[in-house]
Order: sequence, then structure tokens, then C-alpha cells
Amino acid sequence: MLEINKIYNMDCLEGLKLLDDNSVDSIVTDPPYELGFMGKKWDSTGIAYNVELWKECLRVLKPGGHLLAFGGSRTYHRMTCAIEDAGFEIRDCIQWIYGSGFPKSHDISKAIDKQAGAERKVIGKSSRHGGGIKGNGTSYELPPDIPYITAPATPEVQQWDGWGTALKPAHEPIVVARKPISEKTIAENVLKWGTGGINIDDCRIAYDMSDTNPATNPLYRKENGYKTNYGIDSNPSAYALKKEAGTMNINNQGRFPANVILDEETGKILDEQSGIRPSGKGNGNAKVGVATNGQGVPPLRRGKLVPRNDTGGASRFFYCAKASKKERGEGNNHPTVKPLSLIKYLITLVTPPGGICLDPFEGSGTHALACEELGFNYIGFELDKEYYEIAKNRINKHIIDNNLQGKYSLIT
Repeated sequence: MLEINKIYNMDCLEGLKLLDDNSVDSIVTDPPYELGFMGKKWDSTGIAYNVELWKECLRVLKPGGHLLAFGGSRTYHRMTCAIEDAGFEIRDCIQWIYGSGFPKSHDISKAIDKQAGAERKVIGKSSRHGGGIKGNGTSYELPPDIPYITAPATPEVQQWDGWGTALKPAHEPIVVARKPISEKTIAENVLKWGTGGINIDDCRIAYDMSDTNPATNPLYRKENGYKTNYGIDSNPSAYALKKEAGTMNINNQGRFPANVILDEETGKILDEQSGIRPSGKGNGNAKVGVATNGQGVPPLRRGKLVPRNDTGGASRFFYCAKASKKERGEGNNHPTVKPLSLIKYLITLVTPPGGICLDPFEGSGTHALACEELGFNYIGFELDKEYYEIAKNRINKHIIDNNLQGKYSLIT
């Protein structure tokens, strides 16, 4: 068994063979999408389709343990089939939806004119031409190769003007797979191995405790001794409340985790499409909050759960991860870094307390950083020497900056 809380610069297939059977509690990973992304060789090896890889993952995972693996929208199905063929149960698919994808469409009309050797007439400039203002207020000039707007040069091309070859990427699927349980029931499996379930309550979106209306905030009721006429606080929209001493049975700690995750931009787009809509009225006395985005409530993507009698866009029903520009760290040139908050959320969803979370494709170390911030143990493999060094430096800096040397050792 390899030492935990380390990443290893080695092929994951070889590294997995060094792990004992049933030795890790969860796997959260971002394997290559097999698209040849940016001409990178590591993204076209076929490793994500390798059934032997996923068989090794199945072997080291405890019975009932979950595997979460990102995939590309064009190739996800092949990876998922390989995972299923290895012996995993496919339980669900989480959709990570974002608004920052870069279109990679090929302009058909331009391609036809180019093939014919026809010169297109310039009819305008790109809206991005000429520069602009940075976030810090300083101006900048864009490079001179920003494309101009051109018109079709030949009559036969005009009917294809505006046609392309691809949609803008705006989502990445995450397969939710589970190793079959070894016991007769899930309860027995959880008691024996500590694996088999997902952490619902810790992945809910908590109530906004600034809401002091006892009819809309069950946690506020609990802390302040409110009871229903029935003696048990089982309904967050209960209208007959009494302030009495007694045990409060709170069974709604936030919205149930969904298999859709939005970022800030897509949350806003969803709200624009859904419109501003009220939810159930409850007792008619719930307060309507004031949102910073002018929609009437603090949307869920800002980390707050609004009362039942709220008003707002549809995005308030989903957890929303947001990446920070500072997360990459100095010198991190890995092209597919995932948001730290997103990886933390996924690890929390499937890793039991004190568990070991494995990542066969560590990349620049986001998985390891997320485990450290959450207090979990981890093991990671990264074949590329350059990315391994980036990950090592990020992890060591995080350990030093946060005084974590007592639990996590520096990687040498």
C-alpha cells in the first residue's frame, strides 16, 4: 500500500497496482476526454476508454464506494461504457453547466471561399477589435489579427453564410458510478465498509440564518425553541407556531442536492429564460428577501437558501460552483483546471469521514488541495512530469500557508 496524502509521478495503471484491494473510499477524477485538446498527446491515448484501468479502480475501491469521473460531451459515452464494462453500476450523471466555453465552430462559408481562392470583402470590424478596459481600469490593445467581418465572395456561398460545424461547449457530464455492495443490504454494507451512500445533508444548501421568520426558517425555529401545534417541527411551512421548550425534530436542512450544477453565468442565463417566478405561498406570511441581482431573492448560486414563499429565477434551486482566478497559482499552465469549490463539493458528496479519496489523473493538484481543505486523506497519480511539479508546488504552498504540517507532509 502506498503512503497516503501523497501524489505520485507515475502512470496510474502502474500506480493502482500498488494499492491494496478495497483500500480507498471514493474516487473523484478528471481523466482525459480523448479529444486531442490543444494538440496535447495526453488527451488522445485512449486511457479513459481502457476497461483495465477502471477494473483496477474497481478493485481498490471498497464495496459500495463511488466513482465520479468527468467526461467530454462527445466522448462521455465511451468512457461510461468502459466503466460499466469494468463492473461498476452506473447510478447517475451530474451535469456541470457553465457559460465560459469557447466556440470551436468552423465557418463553412469562409472555408468554401478559401477553397475557391476567392477574396472576401471586409464589411466591418469584430466587436472586440481595438481593445478595451481591463478589470483594474487600465486600457489594452488587442492584437492586430482580430478577425474582420467579411461577406461571402461567391453567389453559391451566400446560402451557407452563418453556418458552422459545432455548438459552443457549455456543459461537462460527470458519471456517478458505484462498486456493487458486498452485503445483502445497503445498511449492512455501510456498517461494514463505511461506503455505499452519498452525503446528502452536507451537500445541501443551508438556510440563510438572517431570515428570522419562524414560519420560513426551521433552523431559526430550532435555535429559538419554537414548536408546532403537533409538537414536532416537521414542516418548514407550518403556520401554527408556539414558542415552547422541547426537542425540535428538524428534517429539512436545505435543498436536496441535484444532479445539475451551475456556474454564475449559466445561473444568470437560466434565470433570464425561466423568468422571475414565485414558489409555494406557504402560510402567506413569509418574507421576500432583497437580492443583490435585483431578482427579489439571494439566488442559490450565492450560497444561500431562500424561504418557500420566495420569488426569483430557477437557478436558486441548484448549487452553483464558481472558480477563482487565483486558484491556479503561479506558473500553473494546465489547460483544464477545475474549480476548487466544484471538486470540494464532489468529494464531500461521496467520501465518508476520515476516508481516502483517490484521483488517478491528478493534473495540477486541485483534487489534493480540495481534500486537504476538507480534512480528507488522498492519493493521486500524475504521469506528466511538468504537471506533477505544478501540483507538488501548489500542494506544498497550501500546506505551509495553512499550517497543515501536522496532518499533511510536504511532497519532496
